[in-house]
Amino acid sequence: MCIQVIGASNCRYAYIGDVIIAVIKEVVPNTPLKISEMIRAVIVRTRKELKHDNGMIIQHDDNATVIIDQEGNPKGTRIFGANAPKLRQLNFTKIVSLAPEVYIS
Repeated sequence: MCIQVIGASNCRYAYIGDVIIAVIKEVVPNTPLKISEMIRAVIVRTRKELKHDNGMIIQHDDNATVIIDQEGNPKGTRIFGANAPKLRQLNFTKIVSLAPEVYIS
């Protein structure tokens, strides 16, 4: 669950590439994360459609984030699903390199 969008004082929604502070609601067994722990994460997919200047609209089936540390490096070693090329422009190159697919915009 998103608590706050970092870098925005009164922003209500977060979009692809935004860094957020979130609370963990459920965890996979045998992970170092705990329920109700506050973390930093970057949004990589959203259900809300993303409109480009050339008229193309991209919409995903789910919302997804990647947990990051203070320097912006991902804490995990595997990332599932497609990612936006906007993450490369925002200097999240490690996330883009771990992703199995980066769609063309």
